[in-house]
Amino acid sequence: MKKVLIIEDDLIVANVYRNKLAVEGYRAEVALDGETGLKVMRTFQPHLIVLDLMLPKMSGVEVIKEIRGEAEFSKLPIIVFTNTYLTNMIQEAWKAGANKCLAKASCSPREVLDVVRRAIGDSGAMTQARPTIADAKKTKLASLSGETDAEFQAELRKSFVESLPATLVTLRAGLQNLTKADNETTRLKQIYELYRRIHALNGNAGLAGLVLIAQMSAALEALLKELYEKPKNINPSSLRTIATAVDFLGFLFERGTLPEKQEIPPARILVVDDEDISRRAIVYALEKAQLESVNVGDPNVGLKLLMQNQFDLVFLDVDMPDMTGFELCTRLRGLPHHKKTPVVFVTVLSDFDNRTNSTMAGGNDFIAKPFLFIELTVKALIHVLRGKLQPAR
Repeated sequence: MKKVLIIEDDLIVANVYRNKLAVEGYRAEVALDGETGLKVMRTFQPHLIVLDLMLPKMSGVEVIKEIRGEAEFSKLPIIVFTNTYLTNMIQEAWKAGANKCLAKASCSPREVLDVVRRAIGDSGAMTQARPTIADAKKTKLASLSGETDAEFQAELRKSFVESLPATLVTLRAGLQNLTKADNETTRLKQIYELYRRIHALNGNAGLAGLVLIAQMSAALEALLKELYEKPKNINPSSLRTIATAVDFLGFLFERGTLPEKQEIPPARILVVDDEDISRRAIVYALEKAQLESVNVGDPNVGLKLLMQNQFDLVFLDVDMPDMTGFELCTRLRGLPHHKKTPVVFVTVLSDFDNRTNSTMAGGNDFIAKPFLFIELTVKALIHVLRGKLQPAR
């Protein structure tokens, strides 16, 4: 019997994969952190490791390096779960020796099992009688009754949706604790706690096939991770973005759980900024969420595009020649098809007066330069998904 070691800090996710592997005829063990995973590996002697990159105590990348440094396990197949917004960590995992990277937010259990089978070299599932899994009753997430993948994921989705009200209470409590933090040490602690909760939400939403919640939580997870690792980037703008994202997750919990609404909808985004580097940075941040955009440096060209086309989201610089972003926003609000289009100002002019002016001009949001790429990504996802899920007015 082939053996698989799952190193995953979320017990629900780990048990789902352990039970599904057992149903397919594999013997699977679970470790909830990197240090424990290495100890179990040396005694369990697995044929393959399934590894989350976002782990406590040791990151998944550190675990891979340790594994590859031991001659006995230097060729052991390693499949990693990734957050696609953490591109640097993914590149580090490849360099360290990962054999396959799977997106945790969108990869189904069946896809994982197929990758495991190919990596180990099995031609098919083993034919022994299916074992009894005690953890199945505890998690209520795995069935050994021969159900189809669709039935299995439907059961996962049902259990996940039932847990969402309690999850939202927990997230809001974590946000409140972060808001009340009065020193850097406490603030970092609260950011880390919120990050771990969002990390778990990402994994569970992905398992349940709830793509919108998984993608939104993946982006927020990446933002929280970056702020925890680089606390100098914690500022009023980033804290407002976190609060808005948590609030929007509550919106998704209500409107983003239907099976027919599990695709990131296509969106048209306009970026108007006279600085080439700034435009490129905004476009790059949008591409992280696979959002396409049109970008121009002349506000007059931007206004012409707005008059001729429908956009789902607009990013505007404020300080531009010939026409300020405030003036452009006022004029686009006069266009019938852009009265409700979300507008986000991106500018170095972040003082109180300019924030007030942005609201008076009809802006919906504000982000200060220099900005974190992932913060702008989070904002874009919020506005695009909210617009697509809200009923037409």
